[in-house]
Amino acid sequence: MNELLPLPVVVPLLGAALTLLLPRWPLAQRTVSVVALGTNLVVASLLLVRAYRVGPVVTQIGGWPAPVGIVLVADQLAALMVLVSSAVTLCVLLYSIGQGRSETGESAPVSIFHPTYLVLTAGITNAFLAGDLFNLFVGFEILLAASFVLITLGGTATRIRTGSTYVVVSVLSSMIFLAGVGLVYAATGTLNMAQLATRLDALPDGVRLGLQLMLLLAFGIKAAVFPLSAWLPDSYPTAPAPVTAVFAGLLTKVGVYAIIRTETLLFPGGAVGGLLMVVAALTMLVGVLGAVAQSDLKRLFSFTLVSHIGYMIFGVALSTTAALSGAIFYVVHHITIQTTLFLVAGLVEERAGSTDLRRLGGLARVAPLLAVLFFVPAMNLAGIPPFSGFLGKVGLLQAGVAAGGPLAWVLVAAGTVTSLLTLYAASRVWNIAFWRAPQPGTAQPVTRLPALMVGATAALVVLGLALTVVAAPLFRVTADAAIDLRERTPYVRAVLPGGPP
Repeated sequence: MNELLPLPVVVPLLGAALTLLLPRWPLAQRTVSVVALGTNLVVASLLLVRAYRVGPVVTQIGGWPAPVGIVLVADQLAALMVLVSSAVTLCVLLYSIGQGRSETGESAPVSIFHPTYLVLTAGITNAFLAGDLFNLFVGFEILLAASFVLITLGGTATRIRTGSTYVVVSVLSSMIFLAGVGLVYAATGTLNMAQLATRLDALPDGVRLGLQLMLLLAFGIKAAVFPLSAWLPDSYPTAPAPVTAVFAGLLTKVGVYAIIRTETLLFPGGAVGGLLMVVAALTMLVGVLGAVAQSDLKRLFSFTLVSHIGYMIFGVALSTTAALSGAIFYVVHHITIQTTLFLVAGLVEERAGSTDLRRLGGLARVAPLLAVLFFVPAMNLAGIPPFSGFLGKVGLLQAGVAAGGPLAWVLVAAGTVTSLLTLYAASRVWNIAFWRAPQPGTAQPVTRLPALMVGATAALVVLGLALTVVAAPLFRVTADAAIDLRERTPYVRAVLPGGPP
C-alpha cells in the first residue's frame, strides 16, 4: 500500500507530460486526463481505507529515511482531502470537456488546458501529502504556477487584469511562506513536520509564537481569511467556469488544510486561539454581507466562499476534538458544494448568456433541471436540514457551545447569522433568476446545455447529497482524524518509528 502513495502526485504529472506530446489529438488528450484523474480517485479511496483501518501511510521518497529525505504521509485527514479533491477535479474536467472551451473559443487550446490542469491537480495532492514544510511549499508553488496559466486563459483584458492581482497576492504569500520556512529551519535545524512537532516545543515562547504567526499569515492569504481576502472576489469570477469552480472548491482549502496541519501538529495549545476566533467571526460576517450586496452570480458565490472559510477557522480556533472534527467535515462539504455552485453559474451563463441577476429571469420555467441543480446545493450551502451543510454547522455550533467563553459564544452567534444571511442570498438568487417571470431587457435563454456539462454538475449534486446519507460514518472518520491530530503521536511514530532524533 505504501507504494501507492506517490501515485496521486506522479500520475497527473505523467499525464501532463503525455498530453503535451499529443497536441494534434484532442480526443487522446482528453482520454489521458480522464484516466489520470480516475486513477487518482481509486488510489485515494484505497489510501483512506488503509489510513482509517491501520494508521498513517508513509513513503520515504528515494529510499532516504526521514527526516533527511522527502516523506509523503497520508493520515486520515490527508487521505480524505485527496479523495474529495480527486472526485471534484474529475467532475470539473468532465464539465470542461462538455463545455468544449478547452479546445475552441476564447479560453485556450486543449494543448494548454489539459496539461496545466493536471499539473494543478498534482500540486494540490502534493500539498495534502507533504510531510515536511519545504515540500508543502513546493506543492503550493506547483499549483500556483498552474493556476497562473488557468486564471488568464484566453488572454482577455479583464482576465489579465484580475489575474495580475491574483499573481501578485500569490507571490507575496509564497514569499512570506518561504521566509517562514527559512526561519523555522534556522531555529530548529529541520523542516520535517514530525520532527518539528517535538523541536518547536523546546523553543522560547516568543520565537515559537513569531514562527506560528508568520506561517499563519502566509496560509491566511492563501485561504482568503479576513482581512486577507479582498483579492478573491475580484480574481475568481472572470476565469472560465471550470477554472473558477476548481479554484473555489480546492485552492483556498489547501490553505485551510495547511492551517489545520500546522496548528495541530506544530503549534498545539491554542496560543493564538483568541485571534483565530476573531478572524473566524469577521471572515464569516464580512463575507456574507458582501454576498448579499452582489448582483452578479459569480461574485455572490465568491463572497460566500470567503464567508464559509470562517466556519473552518472556527473549528481550528476552538481546537477541541469536536471542533476539529466539525471543521474537517465542513471542509469536505464545502469543497463539494462550492464547486457545484460555480459549475451551476457556468451553466446559467451558458444557458442565458449572463450571470448578472438583473438580466436573468424565468429559468425555472425554461430550464427546470438547471433550477434543481441550483436549488439543492444552494440550500445545502445555507444549512437547511437535513443537508450536510446543516450537519456540519450544527457540529461546529455544538462545539462552540461546549467550549464556552465569550469569544466562543460570539462565534456561535456569528455562525448562526451567517447561515441565515446565506439562506437570504440563495433565496434572492432563486427568486430573481429562476422564479420571477422574465423582465423586459433580460437575457432570454436560448441555448441547449451540453449533456456532459449537466451530467458532471449533477454528479457533484449527488455527491453533495451523498454526504448527508453517509454523514454518520464520515463523522466517525473526521472524529478519528481529529483525535489523531490532537494526540500527534500516531503521525510522529509513523514518520519516525525510532522516535524523533
